[in-house]
Amino acid sequence: MFTFQAPYWLLLIPAFLGYLALTWRRGAYADEVGARAITLAHPQLGSAPASAHDPHRTRHRVWWSHIATLWLCVALAQPQTIGDWLPETPQGRDIVLLLDTSITMSIRDFELDGQPVERLTVLKGIMQRFVENRPEDRFGVVVFGGLASTLVPPTFDHDLISASLNRIQAGIAGENTAIGDALGLALKQVKSQGRARPALILVSDGDNTAGELRPAEALELARRMSVPVYCVQIGGDAAESPNAPATTALLEPGLRDIAALTHGRYYVAGNSNALDAVIHDIGALEKSIARPATHRAVTEWYLVPLLLAVALQTTRRVLQVRRGA
Repeated sequence: MFTFQAPYWLLLIPAFLGYLALTWRRGAYADEVGARAITLAHPQLGSAPASAHDPHRTRHRVWWSHIATLWLCVALAQPQTIGDWLPETPQGRDIVLLLDTSITMSIRDFELDGQPVERLTVLKGIMQRFVENRPEDRFGVVVFGGLASTLVPPTFDHDLISASLNRIQAGIAGENTAIGDALGLALKQVKSQGRARPALILVSDGDNTAGELRPAEALELARRMSVPVYCVQIGGDAAESPNAPATTALLEPGLRDIAALTHGRYYVAGNSNALDAVIHDIGALEKSIARPATHRAVTEWYLVPLLLAVALQTTRRVLQVRRGA
């Protein structure tokens, strides 16, 4: 759509054209009544030579100047083309994936295309698809075994997340399970200001067996920050039922307790299809939030009439100098 950002400048055009019309009528009237140029002669200098001034040529150059003025008015009105809507910068939620990479994640009790594969292999593929389907959200990856480490801090670079997930191998963070450290590390990185509520997705095949931060301490921090933790018990040996009540003993909280007390959910995934369904359910609970577009692509054209005006004025001045007028 073609428009003008400052159309009020176009009001100068009819005013200027009216001025030119009035000037032209006065000039035509002067020619009609026989107006002539007045020549003043000094008695001691004799007759002055006839002027080489050509009124028609001068008038022609003046019209060039008038046209340049009209183009300048168009440039001041700032013509522009309004294009399509521009997508807003994503301001979705922060989601951190906490992935257990202990040595037991290398057990080949899952299937992919009818072939037995490692638990971690299936998990990486499902998480990659999950990330690709949520372009509005920032994702981070924390891996944990005997220790916890941030593989990728929360970012909109989903290609980086996918590539980082590909590089994960069982045992890279040790053989144990430091769930408390992983939770604490993830909670330090999520941000909720200006975005939807963050969430954590914790996938493990065992209970906390290592680390400096106790799961109870990390759980209390998550509750204070109002960050839900979705806990997924992975593996064919996962025997707990997702409908069983949370434990209330004085022991360290397990995955079920962490999910229940942070208003998340606890899942058991004993095979590839179950894990895929679990991640899909988490995505439905933590929906992506896309902001509506508020700006459109704009192409400015004021430079074209401005250059035309400059070119006309420059040409007029060059011709004036060359002809000695």
